[in-house]
Amino acid sequence: MKLQLALDLVNIPEAIELVKEVEEHIDIVEIGTPIINIEGHKAVQAIKTAFPNLEVLADIKIMDAAGYEVANASQAGADIITILGQAEDASIKGAVEAAKKEGKQILVDMIAVKDIQTRAKELDELGADYICVHTGYDLQAEGKDSFEDLRSIKSVVKNAKIAIAGGIKLETLPEVIKAQPDLIIVGGGITGKENKKEVAAQMQQLINAGVNA
Repeated sequence: MKLQLALDLVNIPEAIELVKEVEEHIDIVEIGTPIINIEGHKAVQAIKTAFPNLEVLADIKIMDAAGYEVANASQAGADIITILGQAEDASIKGAVEAAKKEGKQILVDMIAVKDIQTRAKELDELGADYICVHTGYDLQAEGKDSFEDLRSIKSVVKNAKIAIAGGIKLETLPEVIKAQPDLIIVGGGITGKENKKEVAAQMQQLINAGVNA
């Protein structure tokens, strides 16, 4: 079970400072869509250069021209690249093929997918490395979470690893761990805290205990 830190509302220098604080307690750094929209792939490059031992995920949420997009993110140093679950099957296939060629991985983001179970089964067959249940900011504001969706897709997925994202905090982490995802993605639950290092360390501890339980 890995811990991914999602960086959304920062610039490159802030991102580097933030990762420095918590790097020993995380496995993957996510360069979130808002940063990439402003800074482009140089944000991915900067983090990979500064932290070569961490995996870097580029949250580019591909919808089309998947092979091209994956190649660009790979060249910038991304280890994992995201595509939307609502993309065409041809795009998913293109992303998976391009990633395999580059020795990278594809995470499919299920944000806004209505029939989670059916689509997860299809994505698994299309060769996704990770399938991520994701409650976006706007739905979190309405009090939604991803736990039910996580259990739902775990029952049908055979090959892909399962990730969960959206509003996860130290207080809700034990419930997430119970569902045994492969990857837990935390943003504000770490970045919004005064003592980020301490919170990340506690999360890592809970995850390790959950894996060994």
